[in-house]
Amino acid sequence: MSAPTATAELIEDRGEAAVSDDFFRSRPFLDAEGVTHTLRIVAGAAELLAPLIVREIPGTEERDAISPYGYPGIVPSAAAQIDPASVDFAATGLVSAFIRHTLADPSVLAGSTSRNVVQIADPELPRKSRPSDRNQVNKNRRAGYEAEVVAGPETTAGQRAGFLAAYEQTMRRTDAAEHYFFGADYFERLFESPRTWLALCRSPAGETAAASIAAHSDGFLHYYLSGSADASLRDSPMKNVVTTLVELADDLGLPLNLGGGISPGDRLEEFKRGFANREQSWRTSEIVCDRDAYERLSADRPPSGFFPLYRAPG
Repeated sequence: MSAPTATAELIEDRGEAAVSDDFFRSRPFLDAEGVTHTLRIVAGAAELLAPLIVREIPGTEERDAISPYGYPGIVPSAAAQIDPASVDFAATGLVSAFIRHTLADPSVLAGSTSRNVVQIADPELPRKSRPSDRNQVNKNRRAGYEAEVVAGPETTAGQRAGFLAAYEQTMRRTDAAEHYFFGADYFERLFESPRTWLALCRSPAGETAAASIAAHSDGFLHYYLSGSADASLRDSPMKNVVTTLVELADDLGLPLNLGGGISPGDRLEEFKRGFANREQSWRTSEIVCDRDAYERLSADRPPSGFFPLYRAPG
C-alpha cells in the first residue's frame, strides 16, 4: 500500500470552520442538528472542510462520525477528486465517517456511493405536472384551500405550530423512526435562517392542511421536511404546497430538489415525479478511518449495505 499523501484532523468547533451562507452549513442548521466538529482534510494546496456529528460507539470507548441530515457536503470544493484511501485519518481518532454530499458537487471525494436518485423541478426546462395533479390542485382551490409562502424568520408561532402538527402526524402515519421526530426547538432554530421558507396550505376551515420547509443551499431550493394533516389527507393538499414551491423556485431561478422516495419506485417517489422534469444522483462517502477497529467491531455482523456495519440494525 502506498503512503498517504493527505492528512485529516478533527476540529472541535461545532462545525464553525465549515460555516457558510448556504442553509446546510449555516449556523442555525448546524446548531439544530447538534454538529460537534469540523473534519479538515489537507491534500497539497486543497483544504476540504466537512461538518460532522461525532458520536460514541455504544459499548466501547471509540468514536465515529456522521454528517448532519440533508446535503451538507464538503467545502470548499477541490479542483480534482481526492481519494480517501490516500488520506491519513489517524489523527481524527475516528473508526469511521459517513459523509452526505451536496447536490452541487458530489464528487469531491473519489469512490463515493450513489445513495439515492432525487427528483428535480428545474426552471430551465419545461414545467411538468400531471393532469391529475393539476386537477386536484384546482379542485382544492375551488373548495377554499389557500396556499402561501412565508420567509422563515417571518413565520408566526401559529404557523410554526401548524407545520409541526402536520409533520408529526405524517411521521406517525408512516411509522417513522424516533429520530425523525425533531421537536419544536429544532424547527424554531431552523426558521432563524434567512434562507428558509415555510410553504403552507390552509383548509377551508383555516387549519394547516399541509406544509413544507424550503431551504436554499448550494444552488438549489430544497423541499426539506414536510407533512400533511390527517383531517385533510384525502384532498392531497401537499400537491398545492409543492405547486407553490415550484413557483417559488421559478421566481428565485433555482432548481427545486424534491428529494427521492424511501425506496426506489415507491409511492413517495412517484408523487414527486409528477412535478419533476429531471432527476439526479445523490451521493455519500463511507470512510473507514481505522480499518483494524472497524473489522473488530463488525466481526459479529453479517455483510449488508448498512454503514457502518457495526451499527447495522439487529
